Amino acid sequence: MRGFAILMALLGLVSLICSIAFLMMGAWPVVGFFGLDILLLWLAFKLNYRSGQAFEEVAIWPHDVLVRQVSPGGKVREHRFNPFWTRFQVDRHEEFGITRMALSAGERELAIGSFLNPLDRESFAREFGQALATVKQR
Repeated sequence: MRGFAILMALLGLVSLICSIAFLMMGAWPVVGFFGLDILLLWLAFKLNYRSGQAFEEVAIWPHDVLVRQVSPGGKVREHRFNPFWTRFQVDRHEEFGITRMALSAGERELAIGSFLNPLDRESFAREFGQALATVKQR
């Protein structure tokens, strides 16, 4: 959070200096837009930090697969699947790797791990696929 405050202070200082320069040239309406730019940057960073608080928890038991999805606001949604009827779908692209992962059972489908980076998607897909296969063998 300290880095964010320093970044915003530096951007505010640059904006203030540029605003003064435009004010001295007589372009006073531009000053308001510099303030608006700083406000919009602050808002974009805050929204980005907030979205980073979302997460998913996935647990596999011999009788149950539980997916808990927690939104940035703290709202929890739980999804349960029978491991014997659950398919783990992984969509891959040659260039980009895994583009989508989902659990499906009958008509139900749930996308998971959409916020993961490509390396974490690969790791999760490998580990989750093995865990689901192990549960189905028992």
